[in-house]
Amino acid sequence: MTCLLSVNNLGVKFQSDGSEVIAVDGIDFEINKGEVVALVGESGSGKSVSALSILSLLPNNADVSGSIKLQGIELLGISHKELKSVRGSEVSFIFQEPMTSLNPLHTIEKQLREAVELHSAAYFSNISEYILELLTRVGIDRPRQRLSAYPHQLSGGQRQRVMIAMALANNPKILIADEPTTALDVTIESQILDLLVELRKDTEMGILFITNDLGLVKRLANRVCVMKNGKIVEDGLVSEVFEKPSHPYTRKLLFANTSVSPDPVDEKADVVAEVSSLKVWFPIQRGLLKRTVGFVKAVNEANLTVREGETIGVVGESGSGKSTLALALMRLIKYEGSVYFNGRNLNELSLKDLRKLRKDIQIVFQDPYGSLSPRMTCEQIILEGVKVHFPTSLQDTENLVSEAMLEVGLDPKTRHRYPHEFSGGQRQRIAIARAMALKPKLVVLDEPTSALDRTVQVQIVDLLKALQKKHKIAYIFISHDLKVIRSMSHRIIVMKDGNIVETGGAEQVYTNPQSAYTKNLLKSVH
Repeated sequence: MTCLLSVNNLGVKFQSDGSEVIAVDGIDFEINKGEVVALVGESGSGKSVSALSILSLLPNNADVSGSIKLQGIELLGISHKELKSVRGSEVSFIFQEPMTSLNPLHTIEKQLREAVELHSAAYFSNISEYILELLTRVGIDRPRQRLSAYPHQLSGGQRQRVMIAMALANNPKILIADEPTTALDVTIESQILDLLVELRKDTEMGILFITNDLGLVKRLANRVCVMKNGKIVEDGLVSEVFEKPSHPYTRKLLFANTSVSPDPVDEKADVVAEVSSLKVWFPIQRGLLKRTVGFVKAVNEANLTVREGETIGVVGESGSGKSTLALALMRLIKYEGSVYFNGRNLNELSLKDLRKLRKDIQIVFQDPYGSLSPRMTCEQIILEGVKVHFPTSLQDTENLVSEAMLEVGLDPKTRHRYPHEFSGGQRQRIAIARAMALKPKLVVLDEPTSALDRTVQVQIVDLLKALQKKHKIAYIFISHDLKVIRSMSHRIIVMKDGNIVETGGAEQVYTNPQSAYTKNLLKSVH
């Protein structure tokens, strides 16, 4: 086989405040023509740092050593001009979050055109037609209409396809995909993986696939390298590593599955929240007078009941109405129909009464890094809501914060640290502690595990279950990860295009789905 990329004894150190941090510690791997090599490990294992070092994309305080050869030509130490000719042309990158990688001020056509003109303008007489061909190739629907769209006007799956089109624009020899499906729904994830498999077969390019999900590795990769603390602790053919993992860490990753089925809920438990005939339609207004010409029907005729100590799982693709339903339930957006919380109609409450009720309904967001203030310490974040709702209990803040942190598995000694000083899993624990400090009766969990490693996901799910059991909290758990939904939920609601297409007990929906859409979702689970 033809070796495209060879990495030997790669080391990466970062100089910070007079100290040295070793991020990558002497790793070796190769990528052959038409081969997919997966780099697997938890956050902080050195996966992304290793990939970024290939194209010298690391910050100035990084010290890179070893050898990185592209078809026998050394890349480490080459000039900026030489690097420029390699980036995007010989080696392309697909980043994890396309919304932050695409320029929000430029149209899709302009960004794709820039990628082509920079490296391959001489090869195409009609760049516009080539861009259309690229968009069609990666499965963008109505490509001609999408040319004038800006990134925010596309869905997550469409943005990721645009990133793939940009990466493929110059027919690279190596494609580096850094967790390209983490934030995508299960069906979109499946489509993107199928697309990468198809492209590999068509172009025979090599792919370096970075992920923390071994299910994706099994489906896509030929060989796998498992990383921990900057070292490759195990590597080999995917079939061999999966069947007979030799390293304890690999075994830990392979068997990190969320436990199935929560404890049953008491059918006589008090009803915490009841939603009846809920409808959320957003008007589409056009013209000088802003006349309403139509509606975006986000949620149609939703009905649900959640009891004390019960979890309702809400499943669906992006745009299905999951988060809109949750926001309406918390009266954060306007809606038609009725939402009763502890027997009180939220729409009939004054803002003063509603504010008093807020302590009983809390939310934990998908991205803890975005939902936690970077200017506040862990202690300040946890106390923020307590100061508003329970100012009299602030006399003993030290014990209050310590108790909240211990309950979610955090060391109280880290109370004065800022969010950026914690890992992703720890940040999510802080977000949960902030919500739980108010002793709520209902918590809305909006994709709280989607950005986390599988092993950390298991820890967070187990933590949420333990807190629910201890305090009899009701959860509305929103996710596109059906494995997590199954392990957390007593009942499941499946949404599509604003409609509830199926509802029932978790095991019933999972093992015997009734609607074609639910069956399709379950088929996409790897």
